Amino acid sequence: MSEHDFPLDLMEAQTAWYRTYWQLADSGPTASTTRNRRRLQELSAQIVGHPYWCGPSGSPAARMELKELARREVGR
Repeated sequence: MSEHDFPLDLMEAQTAWYRTYWQLADSGPTASTTRNRRRLQELSAQIVGHPYWCGPSGSPAARMELKELARREVGR
């Protein structure tokens, strides 16, 4: 059970970050990676700049929990 209640948009952004990251990692050496790299940058900015982190729940432990939950949801 999660100790934190993450906003849906934050959880979706972190999950999308992992999906995009693994697409980029799995792409071949001749693949165009520009779109996925830009998407990772956009998602990173969205996650880091989310208002949730300004509140009392925005601890380093909460950041790690968000990452773990999202990674499990992606299945990698």
